[in-house]
Amino acid sequence: MTPEGKIKAKVNKALGALSRCYRFMPVQQGLGAPSLDYLICAGGWFIAIETKAPGKKPTARQETTIKAINKAHGIVFVVDDDESLAFAMKTIKSCCDLAAEIRA
Repeated sequence: MTPEGKIKAKVNKALGALSRCYRFMPVQQGLGAPSLDYLICAGGWFIAIETKAPGKKPTARQETTIKAINKAHGIVFVVDDDESLAFAMKTIKSCCDLAAEIRA
């Protein structure tokens, strides 16, 4: 498994533990608009995750997509290690919990 594949496996496991979280992993084939590795709806929030091998940075095209999502007030995480994954998951879980509290 590639270093990025190992990160994706951890993200999949962490997201799978959340009961109120929809995730989609688009398959990029050079057609249509570019996207990031994960598109997530958690508690009504739009969240994207781009996974990278440890220490790697998003490409210029990925940075353009990140900026477009941020401009639309979406949340984007770049996950390349356990620390960045923990931060992303804490935030995503908070989005789910907040929505559950509001809807209760």
